[in-house]
Amino acid sequence: MQAAQDRQKSYADRKRKPMEFEVGDRVMLKVLAKVGKVAYKLELPQELSRVHHTFHVSNLKKCYADEPLVMPLEGIHVDDKLQFVEEPDEIMKREIKRLKRSRIPLV
Repeated sequence: MQAAQDRQKSYADRKRKPMEFEVGDRVMLKVLAKVGKVAYKLELPQELSRVHHTFHVSNLKKCYADEPLVMPLEGIHVDDKLQFVEEPDEIMKREIKRLKRSRIPLV
């Protein structure tokens, strides 16, 4: 059992990338403080006030974009379950894929 755990740990360690952020860094949002070893408190805009402001480091990615390239949050719609609601602008092509007993609409 120990050998299997060690093998899995060594595989996971090879794939893991250590991430550290400083207060003031941008990770699409601004880091306010480090909370514990692997959690960070972020500055959230008013539109995301229902979202908890503490995130695990694995959910963050360093932002290298300039400030003028930031996407405005006005066009983003979030439903009651805090999931992103995507609305298509235009349907270009519609097709139905037929399997043996079912049909799958492709848009």
